[in-house]
Amino acid sequence: MFNEELNIEHAMNAAVEACTKYTDDYEIIIVDDASTDRSPFLVACRAAENPRIRMVRHEHNRKLGGALKTGFAAATKDLVLYMDADLPFDPDALGRAMRAMSVTGADLIAGYRLDRTLEGPKRTLYSYLYNGLIGVLFGWPHRDINFSFKLMKRELLDAVELKSEGSLIDAELIVKAKNRGFTIQQIGLDYFPRIRGESHLSSPGVIFKIFRELVQLYPEMRERVSVEEVQRVVRKKREAAGDVLADDRHPIET
Repeated sequence: MFNEELNIEHAMNAAVEACTKYTDDYEIIIVDDASTDRSPFLVACRAAENPRIRMVRHEHNRKLGGALKTGFAAATKDLVLYMDADLPFDPDALGRAMRAMSVTGADLIAGYRLDRTLEGPKRTLYSYLYNGLIGVLFGWPHRDINFSFKLMKRELLDAVELKSEGSLIDAELIVKAKNRGFTIQQIGLDYFPRIRGESHLSSPGVIFKIFRELVQLYPEMRERVSVEEVQRVVRKKREAAGDVLADDRHPIET
């Protein structure tokens, strides 16, 4: 979250509603990326009322990748859903994604926008070109790799070391997960364009950082990792954290 005072209260309400509909064991982590408006205050007030809401703050703005890595590191539940504060989709789609994960056995359910033209022609073109580029470079087509709806098992996050600080992080997550043997399924979602606040995700600086990090991380993202190595990494991380295996009810973190 960065300067989302116009959206964050509604986002928290919608997230709580969706989580309580599908589980009684959830936690909502909100990463404040050094906001300068009232959004951290609004989150703090709501967290005081609901102990399942937790805020982690950055002293300096670290962009999307930095915020996601902080949120993922703070996750303690078996399932983790990542979403943006401006609600580009209905959080109730969590139910569909959990069902898809159960039916297919996938480790990650990635949402894609059913109609991307709502963003306008420029961003739609950027999206098509970027998705195509990632497909060519890494040999696996993805319909909407930067869309924020991703429900994943915590084991996947334990196995993948993310390096990106910018908006390449979505592609890094998907590609590295695929190269470690995790299964990914995609589901189409209704997309709601932002109507309040300002988006910075298609600025020239953001786009330049994507390509700079892509050049830097390309060899690492291409690397395939054996199942045995993945299991060793996950086991080591969980032993270090003192984790206890949870039951089959899939508690959720969003």
